[in-house]
Amino acid sequence: MKTIDELLSEGVAGKRVFVRADLNVPLDGTTITDDGRIRAVVPTVKALADAGARVVVASHLGRPKGAPDPAFSLAPAATRLGELLGADVAFATDTVGESASSTVAGLADGQVAVVENLRFNAGETSKDDAERGAFADRLAALADVYVGDGFGAVHRKHASVFDLPARLPHYAGYLIATEVGVLRKLTDDVKRPYVVALGGAKVSDKLAVIDQLLGKADRILIGGGMAYTFLKAQGHEVGSSLLQEDQIPAVQEYLERAEKNGVELVVPVDTLVAPEFPDMKAKTPGNPATVAVNAIPAGTLGLDIGPETRKLYASKLADAATVFWNGPMGVFEHPDYAEGTKAVAQALLDSPGFTVVGGGDSAAAVRTLGFDEQAFGHISTGGGASLEYLEGKTLPGLAALED
Repeated sequence: MKTIDELLSEGVAGKRVFVRADLNVPLDGTTITDDGRIRAVVPTVKALADAGARVVVASHLGRPKGAPDPAFSLAPAATRLGELLGADVAFATDTVGESASSTVAGLADGQVAVVENLRFNAGETSKDDAERGAFADRLAALADVYVGDGFGAVHRKHASVFDLPARLPHYAGYLIATEVGVLRKLTDDVKRPYVVALGGAKVSDKLAVIDQLLGKADRILIGGGMAYTFLKAQGHEVGSSLLQEDQIPAVQEYLERAEKNGVELVVPVDTLVAPEFPDMKAKTPGNPATVAVNAIPAGTLGLDIGPETRKLYASKLADAATVFWNGPMGVFEHPDYAEGTKAVAQALLDSPGFTVVGGGDSAAAVRTLGFDEQAFGHISTGGGASLEYLEGKTLPGLAALED
């Protein structure tokens, strides 16, 4: 795929450049609680603006149902982008309507505009090729060139990600080029030992990537809510812990295959339990108890890996040459259940190898828990996209950028 550097070498002064970014940031009302994804696209936007392009930034935010919804407006993201650029950023109150047309037409060389949430238009996410294509045609009328830089959306076959690049000269932005380069280090020429830490709530979300990793990784560490399905598959009682009964046969098969393939598939040896899920707003103490995984009391649920598991996982990460981490080890948003996730993050920092934090909740945890983002090898902006790449899937947004 062609990159933004090739575009810049060709000259962009006076050209309208459509940048498909990922500004899908968490909001508390109109307050952005984590601006990591906005910061990630700044290098691309700044390089284009500095070269005299008229930059049109577009993104989705949340899951509005194909119609305008003020709760999902990109206005706060546009304001924050302007702050990070140190320049005024115009904001269009629609995506392909009168406001977008007049806002883009009013741009001078080197200026930037953000158009409203792409998902306010049903055509963006439509499964109907013609409906998506019609929306992509209207987006294409706003620009002369397309730059894909929304890595968090490249696994979606959406109009602005998949259909629009076919209608304009297209290039990969700095973020996408970086993300793809990192993922290739996890798939093509991996330095070993290669250790993967997987957490999160549902084992069903990770089965496909585990299936692939059983032929590639040296060790796979399991945490989060998904761990209790693994423990149940090993014959342990898990009380009221999160459990996907229908996934137990698949997990048992993976445990057997890991042993056959010589892959260490490591599950918790102890866990923090409580009678009920903690109050996430008040963050009042939950008074958790630490128990061995073969002694989880009935009526309690596991909420984090225990201290012995933290030590075990740190030791399994200590000599890693390559590490990929996706998914927290527990309910890290509550202080009582953050230590497992903290321990894994710290073990990545202590590792001598190349460390990749696979986006989503893992990236949020790094920021929430106060770690220095620059100390990790790479923090991805796309958890779902990263996992699908590692699963070996063709990502529509990357395929669309290929010539």
